[in-house]
Amino acid sequence: MMTTAFTFSNGVKSADTIRKPSTFNNGKINTAMVIDPPVLTATGDQVYCPGTSIKIVTNMTITSDPTDNSTSAVYIQISSGYVNGQDILSLSGSHPNLTTSWDATAGKLTIFSPLSATVLYSDFENAIEDVIYSSNAVSPSGTKIFSITIGKANYLPSTGHYYEFVPSLGITWNNAKTAAAARSYFGLQGYLATITAADEAKLSGEQASGAGWIGGSDNDTEGVWKWMTGPEAGTIFWNGNQSGSTPNYAFWNSGEPNNAGNENYAHVTAPGVGITGSWNDLSNEGSASGDYQPKGYIVEYGGMPGDPVLNISTSTKITIPQITSSVDASRCGNGTVTLSATTDSGTIKWYDAPNTGNLLATGSTFTTPNLSVTTIFYADSFEIGCATATRKPVVATINDIPVLSVTNPAPFCEGSVSVSASTTAGQIRWFANDSDTTPLATGNTYTISNITETTTLYVDAINNGCVSGAKIPMLVTVNPKPVVNDDTLSICENGTLILDAGITNVLYEWNPGGATTKLLTISDPGTFSVKVTTPEGCSSVKTFTIIEKFAPVISDININGTTVTINTTQAGDFEYSIDGKNYQASNVFTVTTGGINTAYVRETNFCGQDEKDFIVIIVPLFFTPNNDSYNDTWVVPGMALYPKAKISIFDRYGKLVFELNRNNLSWNGTHKGYPLPSSDYWFVMKIDDTFPEVKGHFSLIR
Repeated sequence: MMTTAFTFSNGVKSADTIRKPSTFNNGKINTAMVIDPPVLTATGDQVYCPGTSIKIVTNMTITSDPTDNSTSAVYIQISSGYVNGQDILSLSGSHPNLTTSWDATAGKLTIFSPLSATVLYSDFENAIEDVIYSSNAVSPSGTKIFSITIGKANYLPSTGHYYEFVPSLGITWNNAKTAAAARSYFGLQGYLATITAADEAKLSGEQASGAGWIGGSDNDTEGVWKWMTGPEAGTIFWNGNQSGSTPNYAFWNSGEPNNAGNENYAHVTAPGVGITGSWNDLSNEGSASGDYQPKGYIVEYGGMPGDPVLNISTSTKITIPQITSSVDASRCGNGTVTLSATTDSGTIKWYDAPNTGNLLATGSTFTTPNLSVTTIFYADSFEIGCATATRKPVVATINDIPVLSVTNPAPFCEGSVSVSASTTAGQIRWFANDSDTTPLATGNTYTISNITETTTLYVDAINNGCVSGAKIPMLVTVNPKPVVNDDTLSICENGTLILDAGITNVLYEWNPGGATTKLLTISDPGTFSVKVTTPEGCSSVKTFTIIEKFAPVISDININGTTVTINTTQAGDFEYSIDGKNYQASNVFTVTTGGINTAYVRETNFCGQDEKDFIVIIVPLFFTPNNDSYNDTWVVPGMALYPKAKISIFDRYGKLVFELNRNNLSWNGTHKGYPLPSSDYWFVMKIDDTFPEVKGHFSLIR
């Protein structure tokens, strides 16, 4: 089997496995010998001193097949930690067969033949050993990893994979996926890139020569983004829209993914649009032009089943000494403080100034001398005399212990009261009990609502965790207010009433009027109040509601048979009687005997009374004229009181048989001297012109 070698645009060889003619047999090429890719090995992990230049390797070796000892280019890239505009790679020394090209976007230095010819690996070894790193940053930091490879694709040592941007204007995601899978790199299977870490995103996106498709999609389930290619195929890396979340790693641009128009495919954002190297979602076709038109796709090589083990790349790193972390410390009051710091390389030294100053200690921890005020110290990292460009400030904070001033307040009257305390530092805390840990309130003043009895509060102060000491009790003495109750009283019409404040040994102030006596005489209804104040100055207000009561006046008395109703000219709290002794709330009475009676009405609060006579006439229902001295005559009691009264008596046939008047007040049951028989008789009674006629009947019984 034979595969044909091909070249990139700069002439570097790239093939699955390179085979070259090795022998001739009867004029025919023998292709049995396999030419393996070269093996690159570099040493030289070093410490970089800011402001200097350093060679990126101390030794470089390219081991190759004896029949394949040259290539046209070598690529050296700052694959991790690169800062565009600060970090620079350049070639030093004399290398007449080689020249260089620096790509600031990718952070990549290409060493190649100016004649587009192949150059011996030994020449490249010498050149790589003369490649220099420098930084124009005032305070460079971190670790820089340099990848060295004979292939043009970007190499990332942390993954061992290679990344290549392939220009293809307007290519769809589906076509890019197919095209990426058709590519190979020194025998490694290609696929649309799957980006799972920040350094991978930076190298394949920000440091790539263009923006394009990557292998993510939510086409299967909207909002569930998966890697659809490579070893990570099927792995979910994002759930939701722009406010969603990742279970591992994602690098969406601001406001992405937004699914604006069935956008189901991941794409590295065009340069200048939002966050450099970040992602946005596009439809399969993307836009027809502009920033959201696909410009190509990013192919990743490595990690697929059956991939060969390659050593066509190697790497070194430099570490810039830096303080990677520090821990400030504090204490309450004067004393020593222990500070700490860590470094990624070298030894930590402690100083008392950001520049120069005195060396105070060496090591990851530093115990300060006795301090009375907050002081800043500075940690620096040294490696073989190489220090960081900027010292790390570490703060030793001295927090003042609060001194609390608490005075029992003067006695308060019950109600809402405010108490106060002061402190030299921090915040005052108020507690209900000495053992409480949660304060009722904080601040110099504490207001208590509706306090009714003497109580004890507990006070302390805290300043950045420093407590003043044991809680100090504060006695809040409460003087009671006078106990009063409002009252509703009655005043008789045209009468007077004495109002009594009800409490002695206090000050009085009546409203209206302003009187200052315990008693107040009034003659009108209305609302009156008196403010009573104890010798301690605590006041309460008693309110009197005065209602006027009117004397009753009888307007008329309605008599209906034996039922008597007493009516008054106005309503009121009245009670009624017809004997002057027994009173009732009802104005209706039943009279059992005729004659002159008296109606009485009085106001229940004794605000006057009235009385009026009335006459009740009771007609007997029968009489028995048998001379036994009982009911021998038919008499209407009280008729004699009405001089104009007249009663006509008729038999059952309507014949007038007798007439009663002031001269004849009774009937003995005879007509013209003869006794009339037992029977029912009818009467018509006329009292006077003010009374209507009364008709009825009665029985004569013998």
